[in-house]
Amino acid sequence: MGKLFVVGIGPGHRLDRTPRAEQAIQASRVIAGYAPYLESIADLIAGKVCISTGMTREEERVKAAIEHAQKGETVAIISSGDAGVYGMAGLAIEMAHQLAPGLAIEIIPGISAANSAAAAFGAPLMLDYAVISLSDLLVSWEQIRTRLEAVAAADMVVVLYNPRSTKRVTQLEEAVAIFLKHRPATTPVGIGTAISSPDQRLVMTDLGSLLAQEVNMRSIVIIGNTQSKVIDGYFVTPRGYQL
Repeated sequence: MGKLFVVGIGPGHRLDRTPRAEQAIQASRVIAGYAPYLESIADLIAGKVCISTGMTREEERVKAAIEHAQKGETVAIISSGDAGVYGMAGLAIEMAHQLAPGLAIEIIPGISAANSAAAAFGAPLMLDYAVISLSDLLVSWEQIRTRLEAVAAADMVVVLYNPRSTKRVTQLEEAVAIFLKHRPATTPVGIGTAISSPDQRLVMTDLGSLLAQEVNMRSIVIIGNTQSKVIDGYFVTPRGYQL
């Protein structure tokens, strides 16, 4: 059999790709990924065999990639951000275990959307934080709500992925209501949309005003804890240094 790379390509800009990610893609003859992600690495995949499927067709994409690897080819499955953070790494390992036991798999880390957005705003993730997706396609809303309640009560900074879509609007509203029970409406919130792309948009607001802002599926929402503050325009969660 060949080899399967699962590669995190970062948030989108070529400068945010790691050299290790680029090397893995260049070493692969077959590249599998969601169409917009393939477009973002067009400079690396000329002449390669590309497997492209739409959103929610991840299993089909990974199965095709594994089949190519079983034929002796080197294959890269790409994920935006980090492949192990709401990416393809887990699915690739699970499916390879079923379809191609013994297949060599290497996971290549990437810069996550959470880290990219945090850097754009300043330093909101300096202390303990959680990352929670509000999408209930694969996880029940009851489970997500339980996690939101726990994180809010623990006074942790939270990064919300998939916060709102055209069909899914009540989840963000409920999340805000949960956090307002545990921290003030003045808590800093950063909304980063299309991070690292030409369409990038950064909005600093607060918990009480969050729902009035434009938020969509390309947005990352960072909700501070009770110690978070804005310093000279930077969103900061102090780590506790005695200054």
